[in-house]
Amino acid sequence: MSSLASTVAAPQAVRAGPRGRRAFWLIAPALLLIGVFLVLPYLNIVLMSLRPPAVGAPYGAGFTLANYGRALTDPYLLGVLGDTLLLGLTVTPICLLLGYPVAYHLARTRSRFAGVLYVLVLSPLLVGVVVRSFGWLILLSGNGVINRLLLDLGVVETGLALMNNRFGVTLALVHVFLPFMILPLVGVIQSIDPSLEQAARSLGASRPKVFRRVVLPLSWPGIQAGTILVFVLALSAYVTPVMLGGAQVKTMSVLVVQNLIDNFQWPAGAAQALLLTACGVAAVALYAKLTGRFMKGLA
Repeated sequence: MSSLASTVAAPQAVRAGPRGRRAFWLIAPALLLIGVFLVLPYLNIVLMSLRPPAVGAPYGAGFTLANYGRALTDPYLLGVLGDTLLLGLTVTPICLLLGYPVAYHLARTRSRFAGVLYVLVLSPLLVGVVVRSFGWLILLSGNGVINRLLLDLGVVETGLALMNNRFGVTLALVHVFLPFMILPLVGVIQSIDPSLEQAARSLGASRPKVFRRVVLPLSWPGIQAGTILVFVLALSAYVTPVMLGGAQVKTMSVLVVQNLIDNFQWPAGAAQALLLTACGVAAVALYAKLTGRFMKGLA
């Protein structure tokens, strides 16, 4: 019997071999792109972070862990890292609170203007981040549109400090990253059968209770995807903090670019970039684990 089974299995293995090779060649271009444009650059950054600094050159000879030692013990760098994480933790819930009602409306509306609403949601993505930041610069500056309007109406006697602080940076980042919260939510909410909400309503549940007990749990995968995406993007934002934060708001991305371009300290910049990456990955992993348990409890 065993010999018969092996005889039958042998042709299947022969057939599986060419099929497996064909599958490999189908994914080979994607693997090549990932290796060339993602894995190799990260390996280069890791090697750069282990190089000693040098004068008049990007790095010196040999390898050292001193760059990580300075990044992990310098109170200023740790403070900037904490401010960067706090910025991401501030922008993300604001985007969620603003984006969820919009996403729910887009997913449920039958209006003929639904296409126009989608264009309005996607409009921040149709303009470069530099142009968007300049727009907020015009609005929030000391002599900008908002301050001029408030002064002309007599609401305030002196202009408000709306930029070169965390408020201006947070406001602009929410505008920039709001579509990245709305789009995953729209897709998930559209997959929720509206008859579930109607059934809950027919059984006497109020609209808030239907949302809390039916819609919100079923849309949690979209919430998880959108919050992770916005949080990661907020941590790595550079142009908006530079233009609207000025010298008053420092993030790790700003420090990394300063070390790489202004100070010509590539090893220090690489170590700080990897430290930010490690903290971001740890935060996302912890959040995914906690929300995964929450979704299992709902199931």
